[in-house]
Amino acid sequence: MLKHPILLPIALMLFLALLTFWINQTVQEQALSLSRLSRHDPDYMLYNFVSTRTDATGKTKYVLAAAEMRHFPDNDYTELQRPRFTQFGQDKPYTQIHGQHGKVSANGKLVEFSQQVKVIRQGTLDKPEMQLQTEHLTLEPDTDLAYTDLPVTIRQLPATVITGTGMRFDNKAGTMQLFNRVHVHYVRPPAVAKTARPAAKAKTGNHQHR
Repeated sequence: MLKHPILLPIALMLFLALLTFWINQTVQEQALSLSRLSRHDPDYMLYNFVSTRTDATGKTKYVLAAAEMRHFPDNDYTELQRPRFTQFGQDKPYTQIHGQHGKVSANGKLVEFSQQVKVIRQGTLDKPEMQLQTEHLTLEPDTDLAYTDLPVTIRQLPATVITGTGMRFDNKAGTMQLFNRVHVHYVRPPAVAKTARPAAKAKTGNHQHR
């Protein structure tokens, strides 16, 4: 027989109060998590971000860097400020892409560059340096493809300027396609004047007369 029968209902009430408090806290935390996911707020940020991808032999395949990186859990996208992408290839010139803003897809297969986008392909003995400018460019790092639907301007040394709308650049094959409103401006380099050879001098000598 209990000496204090009133303690049982008090303990039961205390247990129910603690259980109610725990349920409320759990529900509030879940609601807060769902609220954060529904909002476009970053869950983490990095500054002076650098990511390096290597091939099967351990050689650097490409480097993606940015002044600032923000990850958003609502769409699992990563946004970049002043991104720089450098593609390396064995016995090939490097290609660099940079812009004011960038975005990396959730699976990392696509990298988008926007605002003042510039592509620079290093020159070689066979091919001069090429520069491409546009306002938006989508890159597939694993397939070495880059494309845009917007106008592009291509400059190739010494004096070739190509403009068009819509472009597909296959860096692996070294080919580029322009789809609409293509114009080519080519300035022939000035001919180098040939230096006139000096006239041959007549031979002189002593002549004896008998």
